[in-house]
Amino acid sequence: MRKVIVDKGVEFGENDLVFIAGPCVIESRQMAIDLAKKLTALAGKLGVKYIFKASFDKANRTSVDSFRGPGLDKGLEILSEIRSTFNVPVLTDIHEPWQCPIVAQVCDVLQIPAFLARQTDLVIAAGETGAVINVKKGQFMAPEDMAAVIGKIKSTGNSRITLCERGASFGYRNLVADMRSLLIMRELGCPVVIDATHSVQRPGGLGTGSGGDGKYAPAIARAAVATGVDGVFMETHVNPKVAKSDAANAIKFAEVEKLWKQLIEINSIVKGMKK
Repeated sequence: MRKVIVDKGVEFGENDLVFIAGPCVIESRQMAIDLAKKLTALAGKLGVKYIFKASFDKANRTSVDSFRGPGLDKGLEILSEIRSTFNVPVLTDIHEPWQCPIVAQVCDVLQIPAFLARQTDLVIAAGETGAVINVKKGQFMAPEDMAAVIGKIKSTGNSRITLCERGASFGYRNLVADMRSLLIMRELGCPVVIDATHSVQRPGGLGTGSGGDGKYAPAIARAAVATGVDGVFMETHVNPKVAKSDAANAIKFAEVEKLWKQLIEINSIVKGMKK
């Protein structure tokens, strides 16, 4: 499998897991910085590779009245501050081609949202930046279909690609995480990441917003690591009950350390790292 180097000592494709974690959306500067501080300290304590994630704009919210975030300019300002203050790579999602070169000036990883995985102009614009591109497999896509997405990005000369599983549609308002998908996407030659929290989402399940079964997210993460994935993506919040986006799916920060330790242990067994 080809390795993908991000920055600041973080590399996908090695035996070590890469953890991608943070809030669903930047709710405020202080909230994002406080959580980044906690996560960076935890990553240092456990000696793991870590990327901070947060969205500056949730452009696909269910309701027009839902909180979207601080917007591009303010959001990038906050992400830049987190990157420099904590010396950690940052990831955020982009929604339109024109955003790509602007976001790439600040963020190490550009993320293609699952709903937009087949948008040719967007993935090509992202690829042209030369940044690492984390593509979330659409809920409507077979894992084999990601080969075409990889081809679009590679047509720009950029091979810094990771693929992310975030569940597949299983009837209305329900997703399932098929572990076979992780193995199939790995055969496409790119590092593979599991999105443990969005995989338990109930899209639109609350009528004016998405619900979810957050209690199952840790189990999804453990199962995926047992298949040998390269990274684990998870959204976390100090108090998920009051989170402004995806509250039903986020893992409470107080529970992250226990989960990360479990995932590190599973990963070391699966990849034969035990001495």
